[in-house]
Amino acid sequence: QLSQSWSVSFPQHSQQLKRAAWLAPAPCRWNSGLPMNIGVLFVPQQEAWVVERMGKFHRILEPGLNFLIPLLDRIRYVQSLKEIVINVPEQSAVTLDNVTLQIDGVLYLRVMDPYKASYGVEDPEYAVTQLAQTTMRSELGKLSLDRVFRERESLNASIVDAINQASDCWGIRCLRYEIKDIHVPPRVKESMQMQVEAERRKRATVLESEGTRESAINVAEGQKQAQILASEAEKAEQINKAAGREANAMLVKARAKAEAIQLLAAALAQQHGSAAASLSVAEQYVNAFSKLAKDSNTVLLPANTGDVTNMVAQALGIYTTLTKPQAVKTQDEMPPAHEDPQPPTTEVLKAE
Repeated sequence: QLSQSWSVSFPQHSQQLKRAAWLAPAPCRWNSGLPMNIGVLFVPQQEAWVVERMGKFHRILEPGLNFLIPLLDRIRYVQSLKEIVINVPEQSAVTLDNVTLQIDGVLYLRVMDPYKASYGVEDPEYAVTQLAQTTMRSELGKLSLDRVFRERESLNASIVDAINQASDCWGIRCLRYEIKDIHVPPRVKESMQMQVEAERRKRATVLESEGTRESAINVAEGQKQAQILASEAEKAEQINKAAGREANAMLVKARAKAEAIQLLAAALAQQHGSAAASLSVAEQYVNAFSKLAKDSNTVLLPANTGDVTNMVAQALGIYTTLTKPQAVKTQDEMPPAHEDPQPPTTEVLKAE
């Protein structure tokens, strides 16, 4: 309570008290007082007692039962072999991009050699703490503000390596160093928050545009697949129609035409059938010339268009030429029969 009142009333006295605490002898850091030499001593586990005989280092007592000579031997230092946690005070450091930061950390130590820790340095904890602070300043000066937040693990590892290189002769080994808090100036914090908000808006815009693009691609792919399926369906429908209705219609037309030909052949085989066919061919030949002028202005006519008799005779001659081989073949296959002679078709038509 008295030290607290002094720290409130007299800041200079409080600083002197802190300095005196740092410069206190090593044994006072872990024990309230040194053990008395009564000849028989019991050393606790994970502790090393440094013994001096007549002011000179004699030996280090191991845990367990130990014997000393009273008045000649004296326990000068008591070193703890446990892991020690030291709170590194807050310090200011300037980064590579000229930003002032307030950083504090935690240091984890262990005494590896009690002899060096007792006689190598006056205050091992104070020396390691100061070394950690100076190393932190130098390492932060090599990094920018953004890299300080991203590379805290590498920063801690570099500080540990620097401390171990210097504390080897002190008998102390630094196990790890952790940064607790990093305090940024208010204006820098505001700019960082604005940067984070802008980055988030950017990500939101990019994600929205990517979603719109994917949506358009999906719609286009859907339309493409729909058109492909529609064309395939139309193709299948046309194939089915061609294979079904049109095929059936063609078969029906072919059958009707075959039946008509059969009926026509039967009619031609009857009496006076050739004459009737000749008459039909002549009529169609004459009607064809009457339809030529209706379809187009260009008309192809034979030279003797005015001679109707000659035209009819020509048409009958064409029909007779086409039917003559069939008639000869029929006469060769059929036996001769007594039939009444018929006048030639041309003569009958002329007579009519």
